[in-house]
Amino acid sequence: MTGTVTLVGAGPGGRGLLTLAGAEAIAQADAVVYDRLVDGSVLDLLPPHTVRVDVGKESGRHPVPQGQINEILVRLARQGKTVVRLKGGDCYLFGRGGEECEYLRENGVPFRVIPGVTSALAAPAFAGIPVTHRDCCSSVHIVTAHARAGRPLKIDFASLVRLDGTLVFLMGLAALEQVTDGLLAAGIAPDMPAAVIENGARGIQRKVVAAVADLADRVRAAGLRSPALIVVGRVCGLSDTLDWFTPLPLHGKTVVVTRPRGRAGTLAARLRALGAEVVEAPCIETVERTDTRPLADALAQRHDWAVFTSPAGMQAAVHALRALGRDLRALYGMKLAAIGRGTADALADCGLTADLLPAQYDGANLADALIGAMPQGGAALLLRAAQGGRLLPEKLAAAGVRVTDVPLYDTVYRCEKADAIRALLEQGAADVVTFTSASTVEGFVQAVGAAGCAGFTALCIGGQTAQAARRYGMNVKVAANATIEDMIACLLEGV
Repeated sequence: MTGTVTLVGAGPGGRGLLTLAGAEAIAQADAVVYDRLVDGSVLDLLPPHTVRVDVGKESGRHPVPQGQINEILVRLARQGKTVVRLKGGDCYLFGRGGEECEYLRENGVPFRVIPGVTSALAAPAFAGIPVTHRDCCSSVHIVTAHARAGRPLKIDFASLVRLDGTLVFLMGLAALEQVTDGLLAAGIAPDMPAAVIENGARGIQRKVVAAVADLADRVRAAGLRSPALIVVGRVCGLSDTLDWFTPLPLHGKTVVVTRPRGRAGTLAARLRALGAEVVEAPCIETVERTDTRPLADALAQRHDWAVFTSPAGMQAAVHALRALGRDLRALYGMKLAAIGRGTADALADCGLTADLLPAQYDGANLADALIGAMPQGGAALLLRAAQGGRLLPEKLAAAGVRVTDVPLYDTVYRCEKADAIRALLEQGAADVVTFTSASTVEGFVQAVGAAGCAGFTALCIGGQTAQAARRYGMNVKVAANATIEDMIACLLEGV
């Protein structure tokens, strides 16, 4: 049975500009064939089982020719797979999507198309440039400024100038001088406002706004590079007034988030909302244990407190109890302690309220709070990772508390984006790396190597995490409290 192919426009930047229909198609895909300009945050949405085929094309370099891409799509579909052809921007706007659909039709492969947000509209919007404005123009014209190497552009500049609308040239940075010279020769006013926007709609977006006659020199001086587009028209004069994106406090900063998959979302979303370019690179994974005997044995004993040191521990406890044929009623009679607000929220998601939160969200303060709650001694059941720190149980035991330490999951060091992060560090392109536990520090170092741990700010959630980061010579900033909100506040203090 032949599968289907869905062309999906991924938009020009992060997942925020991906359509809901596009995200749904990706979630159902067995295989995804994607281009270079598809943002990594969109690829992060791919299910773990999905076959990934990188056909990344860039100007002047096509490692996978278009004909071969067409054949890949047909071959995957004939294997019965649900295939997504993921293209940067919009599928049909200079993306050769029409050619691919023609080939699919010729070969009897059913297809559908989900349009995407085009950079021709999004990049100017993120640069404060409305492509139409009734005081400036009533039309917008999108033109490809890409020509084969050594060949002149085939653009009717005179007709474009007569239209007196906004002109957007895609894939044209290498031909910028040909574009401006062509417009000037066709009679456009030398002082007509124009702009070049690099990495449009991303946290590392840069722009140069100048008169057409000066644009090429100004862009050359600023060192703008591809991917970039050119906008020409009176609307470019509104760029400073309507620029909402560049003033965001973290605009221009690249932040690496190392939290485990499934936990990175809140922090990453907050950083993006503040203008940052966020690279999600989980450096640890939590793998729940299937051996439930330690938990069964522990539940046969009396404990005064059940202690959770992470949201993952709460989730693992629910799953382990279910494997035993039990549920959270097995903790009846115990008070509940959580190391921090995130863990307390995980308890709340299960209908439970934490009886104890330490003043500072770390193992040492949690131990002190528990000792204060059990002045005559008592018994504590720790439900946590096998690799949990020794400070908490040792401090409790030294105070006369009987400790049962049950490992419910393992923290595994694994980073699928190790090469990409290493390249960012070598280029000096990573400004901040966030760490929400000592284990994320260790996982990061294992992924990139200790030699790559200088030249960026390590934003740490608490003292123990900071201590781990300092061991590798990182430039450490520590949140006042172990919360995502305080991490962000700490980062903003230095901006």
